Amino acid sequence: MLIIKLAFRNILRNRRRSLLTLLSMGGGFFLLCLTLSMSEGSYSNIINIFTQDHTGHVQIHHTNYLERPSLYKTIDKLDTILAKIENNPQVVGVTPRIYGPSLAYGKNKTFPAQVIGIDTEREAQTTRLKSKVKLGQYLTSNMTKDGYFEAMVGYSLANNLALTVGDELVLISQGIDGSIANDIFIVKAIVGDANSYEKMNVYLSLPAMQQFLAMGQGEQSQAHELAIILEHQQLAQSFAKSLQQQLLASELTVAPWQVVESSFYNSMQADKKGSYVSMGIIIFIVSIGVLNTILMGTLERTREFGVLKAIGTRPMSVFNLILLESFILAMFSCLLGLLLSLPVCYWLATSGIPMPEPIDMGGIIFDTMLGEISWYVVLLPSGVVIASTLLVSFIPAMRAAQISPLKALQAS
Repeated sequence: MLIIKLAFRNILRNRRRSLLTLLSMGGGFFLLCLTLSMSEGSYSNIINIFTQDHTGHVQIHHTNYLERPSLYKTIDKLDTILAKIENNPQVVGVTPRIYGPSLAYGKNKTFPAQVIGIDTEREAQTTRLKSKVKLGQYLTSNMTKDGYFEAMVGYSLANNLALTVGDELVLISQGIDGSIANDIFIVKAIVGDANSYEKMNVYLSLPAMQQFLAMGQGEQSQAHELAIILEHQQLAQSFAKSLQQQLLASELTVAPWQVVESSFYNSMQADKKGSYVSMGIIIFIVSIGVLNTILMGTLERTREFGVLKAIGTRPMSVFNLILLESFILAMFSCLLGLLLSLPVCYWLATSGIPMPEPIDMGGIIFDTMLGEISWYVVLLPSGVVIASTLLVSFIPAMRAAQISPLKALQAS
């Protein structure tokens, strides 16, 4: 208790030095907090745009479907699995999909196309597909008055086939029963643009796709993929692990977006490591400033430490006194930095900084750099400031603890 009182007394007595240390460490906390907030916020924003575009946070497939897609690797008992997933409070949306590579024909031209069967209502709740309709209206499960199912066609495929809303589209593929699948569909909408994921896709309603590929319907419904959107992308890995155990089905694989889009995730992790370099530079500059301040303060108090040791104060007590003073200053500097950085971080998280040149990410415009407020953004700079302060205080503390009382008292 005595050493704590002495530490506070020394801090108050050396107000100028203490203020310089507070400003130095508080400024370091402020810079670290802003850098981390911008970094984490930007990455989270990009991940949200990417996963909510079409991937989802978690996907379910038949075993090794991702490595070797096949028409026959289906998820059976679809309604039962959907009901179990939708009852989970962490789930915002889930949508089934059926994939079938096909040959598309229209206006005397043919092109290969990826045909995707979707649950129109669930897909609209789970991804941004509905907002990407550029021409026409979003897909429904209804037939036209002439008895044709509707289709949405990707922008580039529509251009290649010279198709527009209301035209007929012929699709040829292979049914799951081995038969030749072919049918005529009416173009309901043009979706996406020349750079988006949908550019060469054709979207059919789930009933239309099941009929087209001769797949099971009703209680025997099948799908190739289930895409799930959660409350937050950080829940993906833990949710996938938990759901895998709940399903108790060895033929199904539950994978988070980090596995489904491993190349995207790995590139982001590599880019993220680059931002640590700038944070390391900030930490180094702050540490040098703190070391200089504490070292000068220790030199100025050489005679004081000599008196303490002359009256019997143990070297370890002197060592602990300096570290305690540094720790107290670090704690107050973190509070100061937090008071300064929180309003700025809140503004970044809510409004963000508009980019002078927007980035087109698969048809989604990324035009604002957002920040993030989280425990990670607050606690990491606090830990770094306190740890670096104690680390650089070690040398002055050792010097003061080992100094000879006679030489200290003789110092001018």
